[in-house]
Amino acid sequence: IKLEMPTINLDGGVTVLATVPEVVEALESCAMTWQKLISTALEEQLKKVPQGNGPLAEVDLWRERNYILSALTEQTKLPDVQKVLEILQEAESAYIGDLQIVLSDLRKHHVEALDNAKFLSTLERHLKNLTYGTGFNVVLDTIPSLMNALRMVWIISRHYNKDERMVPLMERIAWEISTRVYKAVDLHTLFKEDRAAAKKKIAEAKSTLEQWKKCYFAVCAQIEASGREQHWEFDRKRLFEKTDYMTSVCQDLYDILQIIEEFYNIFGPELKAVTGDPKRVDDLLGGVNGLTSPMEELTFDPFSVKSTHDWKLIMEEFKEKVSVENVKQIFVQNLKDPPLYKNQPPVAGAIYWSRSLFYRIKHTVIRFQEVEELLASERGKEVKQMYLQVAKRMKEYEDQKYNQWRDGTEQILPLLLKNTLLTVITEEPVTTKKSVHFVVNFSPILQEIIIETKYMEQLGFPVPEIARYVALQEDKYLRYTNGLKNVLDRYHKLMGTLNEAETKLLDDHIQELWRVFKSGHRRLTWNSLGIGDFIVRCTQAIRKFESLVHQIHNNSEDINNKLLFIESTNLFKFPLSKNGDELPKAKEFFEYVKCERAKDVAHMVRKYTAIPQLLIKVEGRVANTNSGKSPKLTSYYAYWENRIYQVLTQLIVKNLQAFNAVVLANVPLFQTEAILSVPEIILQPNAGEIDKMTAQCIRDCVEVTKHFVRWMHGTCIECPPQHVREDEVITFSFYSDISQNPLIIEQAVLITQNVHKLLASLSKYLNQWKRYHMLWKLDKGIVMERLAAEKPACITFDEELQFYMKIAQEVTQQPLIKDEQFIRLQLAALAYTVQENARGWVISLGKLLNESAREELFSLQEEIQVG
Repeated sequence: IKLEMPTINLDGGVTVLATVPEVVEALESCAMTWQKLISTALEEQLKKVPQGNGPLAEVDLWRERNYILSALTEQTKLPDVQKVLEILQEAESAYIGDLQIVLSDLRKHHVEALDNAKFLSTLERHLKNLTYGTGFNVVLDTIPSLMNALRMVWIISRHYNKDERMVPLMERIAWEISTRVYKAVDLHTLFKEDRAAAKKKIAEAKSTLEQWKKCYFAVCAQIEASGREQHWEFDRKRLFEKTDYMTSVCQDLYDILQIIEEFYNIFGPELKAVTGDPKRVDDLLGGVNGLTSPMEELTFDPFSVKSTHDWKLIMEEFKEKVSVENVKQIFVQNLKDPPLYKNQPPVAGAIYWSRSLFYRIKHTVIRFQEVEELLASERGKEVKQMYLQVAKRMKEYEDQKYNQWRDGTEQILPLLLKNTLLTVITEEPVTTKKSVHFVVNFSPILQEIIIETKYMEQLGFPVPEIARYVALQEDKYLRYTNGLKNVLDRYHKLMGTLNEAETKLLDDHIQELWRVFKSGHRRLTWNSLGIGDFIVRCTQAIRKFESLVHQIHNNSEDINNKLLFIESTNLFKFPLSKNGDELPKAKEFFEYVKCERAKDVAHMVRKYTAIPQLLIKVEGRVANTNSGKSPKLTSYYAYWENRIYQVLTQLIVKNLQAFNAVVLANVPLFQTEAILSVPEIILQPNAGEIDKMTAQCIRDCVEVTKHFVRWMHGTCIECPPQHVREDEVITFSFYSDISQNPLIIEQAVLITQNVHKLLASLSKYLNQWKRYHMLWKLDKGIVMERLAAEKPACITFDEELQFYMKIAQEVTQQPLIKDEQFIRLQLAALAYTVQENARGWVISLGKLLNESAREELFSLQEEIQVG
């Protein structure tokens, strides 16, 4: 579109030209032409609509309008056009007003086109991805970015911030998304494709449709949260009605594919192997393939909202066929091992299962018949025929199950009722009476027949007379089995509490109990009349046995408490320190341990001597005697004597271990003194005496067991002293055995060695005091005579005196207590002795110096007198 320029010469001033009529007339004609041209161009542009349904058509429309209006606007800015307008304005022409209005419209529409083209161009990349992207993944990634770009256009643009602009654009975007899905999902070929690929395609298509709505509402929420931007309040029906409907259809298609896949998974090689009927499985697969044929032959557009009713009918038909097909395959798949409800018996449970499946398809077919369009169709007749076939199979299955059960029950039930009440089970190898167990011999099959009978009657089947009789006795059988189980549980629980010695002790009583049980596993059957009386006899017998066992266990507990007292006695009780550093001396320490031990041993012996009386009480209950030497209790006496031996052994071992730990611990318990016994420094008492006292203490500990006198063979009576010779009496105690125990010997030797090492260590420590040995080894008199003969100078005396004074001073700085392990070494007496010796030397040297000085003084005096 080109504006024609005036042919008249426009040289000269505007004011002058405006007065020339010919010029004004020519220019008015030109202005009229321009006005018509621009008006027509504007009218044509405003009439134009986007060429296509997609959003890119709208972008193209505004780009083209901007191009055309820009070209026109640029021409109106030319100098000649501007001069024409000025001249006509100056001449006050009647045509200038209309032209100015048209030019104003041009400017307004040009500004809008420019603005819209600019903003829509920011969307172009996203819209191209939406339209031409290679797959749904590109579309899915594009929608969020596109929606955010639309929001920016809505906020910034001066023209696309109104519903009448934004809604149509969004409608076009929704159309483009719908078209992408429509093109990708072709129902004529969808079910012939690879199932995994088809499912993936449908899932992506549905996600794309959902993404469109989801992103729209996400941006809505952002705009609302900002509080500054104009809210999106668009017509949601226009934006989402189509995509929402397509989403629901995609979900239907996905469900169909999923169901088909599940059918194929079920009707695989495993089902063929289980059923042993490959042809039937292949027939079922053929039925599955036919489920989708209605979708492949559609005469309407499934994605059209107008076809909602037609698509709903198709889905209803599919669901009904699937329901019958599904029940059919469940039935075939589980024929050999049907799923049962809790507590249902296998046969009646299988029939219940079959009937529940039948009611499912019956209910489905009834609903199917309610929709006339489906009932009249060929496919409707096909479903009905399938229903009749499956129903017939189910009826045959029920009859077969029932007949097998009835025949089997009539044959086996009389045999089961002839079972004895109890069965004896013996563990191998048989060691004691505890190896024998009794079990209630009520067959689980008998219990199952009772339950089956009750269920069969509920299902309406006639049951064998004998089975009905047994089922009516169920409460009685339950009472009998519970009574027997209770008796046997009490028996086995009691036997579990008995040790080997107690089992031997109660041998006669256990045999008596078995005699009561005997008729239950030899004579009485579930047909017998005396079952109730038998349970009463068993209950009385077990109650009596229980009472006896409890009394024996009470006595055992008393004995064990006494043994626990003996075993936990401390045979090494030590005196406490008197005050601060002052500890008892060695002899005093070991004497204290000995006295305390004697008191404790007296208590222990009192506990020990009370044990036979408790055993005689047991004898009274078991053998009805109180002699302490019943042959029936021989092994029981031996058991307790062995227990006493173990307790005493443990007592000595634990006490020796505890004493050894005390020896090694760095906590002093008694003290010894270091003294000078010229020429040696020794312990007081000496190491040998301490070794001896320790050894004696250990011996005394072991000899505690001499106070525990052994019982005579086969009794719990103490053995009296035996006179071997006139002057020799022997008392049989546990000492002879315990003193030979390797563990006790080893522990005693270990303590002795540890004490010996400790004393050697203390002696080694005292060796450092030997550096002062010249104080007592040298003869003072001889040394002084020799020194006097030498007539030493005063400086020599000074050196000697300094030496001995230094020793006396050094000793005062030595520690006077040395703690090592459980002994404290007192060094005060030794230090005092060394100091005294050093002082003796100082006094002797002083005397010698005094005498020497006096002689020299007298000599000097004589010289002075002579002089």
